[in-house]
Amino acid sequence: MLHDLVARYGAALVFANALAASLGLPVPAMPTLIVFGAFAALHPLAIGSQLASVLILTVCATLIGDSVWFFAGRIYGGATLKQLCRLSLSRDSCVKKTERFFGRWGVRVLTVAKLVPGLSIVSVPMAGAMGTRYRTFLAHDGIGAAIWAALGLVIGVLLAPEIDVLLEGASRLGRFTALIVAVLAVLYAGFRWMRRRALLRQLAAARIDVDELYRLIDGEEPPVIFDIRSDEKRQLDPYVIPGARFADERDLDSILAAYRRNQKVVIYCSCPNEVSAAWMAKQLMNSGFSDVVPLRGGIDAWRDAGYTVASLPIEPGPAANDSTVSPDPKIV
Repeated sequence: MLHDLVARYGAALVFANALAASLGLPVPAMPTLIVFGAFAALHPLAIGSQLASVLILTVCATLIGDSVWFFAGRIYGGATLKQLCRLSLSRDSCVKKTERFFGRWGVRVLTVAKLVPGLSIVSVPMAGAMGTRYRTFLAHDGIGAAIWAALGLVIGVLLAPEIDVLLEGASRLGRFTALIVAVLAVLYAGFRWMRRRALLRQLAAARIDVDELYRLIDGEEPPVIFDIRSDEKRQLDPYVIPGARFADERDLDSILAAYRRNQKVVIYCSCPNEVSAAWMAKQLMNSGFSDVVPLRGGIDAWRDAGYTVASLPIEPGPAANDSTVSPDPKIV
């Protein structure tokens, strides 16, 4: 019987699922918690007595997986966030929003991060990169993991009759149910990936390489260069392309008021896919700017090509008081 399997192996399966999810594998643990909570309510003697131990195991598994990302952030800093940005199926701007959220609330964000899709996987390494003490991280992340795990178990207990009906129907379909679930998961991931690739293809031709940007900066009419990285990302990588102005894509009105529509504008970020820069370029073009291009490869490509970068601090940017770094991009 299914409940015998859950009684014998359920706790171990929940632990393994929670650990895999916290490591970033595409195996969400919340459904497992809900199902276990439902079985605990339906079979209180055989399974209900395991609720407390499952809660503890889930928290431990989450802390183990999150600690891996925490120390990755501590050791590799912003490079860890770049890899997450490269692997994510979400727009890079979603990662930037998480960085800003962490910058506003600090390590306290970990107490609710598990409840917000996409927030945990970025905020955990961010905590390490920003120098949060490990014991402080464990305290806040442990509270968040406990809230998240308890919520899943409670939902399962409350919806036990409905879940029992669903499981009964699924058992009648047998392997066909697993196939349907797998197909739906693949279709969802494929849809997200295709939507992302479509945006990149749409703007693929509208790019400028670092060598061309260097020549333009050294020419008679240098372009306006916008650095649209988050403040938190600049703390991790406190350098900018010389002449760059800080810009915030959330405040397009200030940019529209500060610059002529016929000025050449180059936008860069730090994420490998440059989706944030491409998205902002599209918004500016829709607002009447005639020549706006993202920088291919962002600031990393500029640095890798051997051009110097200017160190921070510089004042908030264009759209932010029009502050710049003196343009002197000599090759090192």
